[in-house]
Amino acid sequence: MINRNPQRSDEPVWWSLFGAGGTWFAMVTPVTVLILGILVPLGILSPETLSYARVTDFATSWIGGLFIIASLALPMWHGMHRLHHGMHDLKLHTGVVGKIACYAAAFLVSALAIIFVFMIK
Repeated sequence: MINRNPQRSDEPVWWSLFGAGGTWFAMVTPVTVLILGILVPLGILSPETLSYARVTDFATSWIGGLFIIASLALPMWHGMHRLHHGMHDLKLHTGVVGKIACYAAAFLVSALAIIFVFMIK
């Protein structure tokens, strides 16, 4: 029998943040690590590429601010959603308290990222 009045779920919101975070982490983070962690230290890219003035100019631009916020917030939402469902898979049923704790931690990191980016300007 089909339920004609299903209850609304908040899962699409969390799954969209989970998907966006996973995509960002899989596609953008490796390139960032390659540039910042390998190419510059090995001298393949000039250290002047990441001079203080250039990095500050990038971080204070709107696209740089969005990049910094997304690099911090989206993987955090992905990780907290994975942690929330991972606890359930391990039979650690924390209920609403666990859900609130996981998503509150992701929200806190997101809010702090936004605040810090606006403090740079």
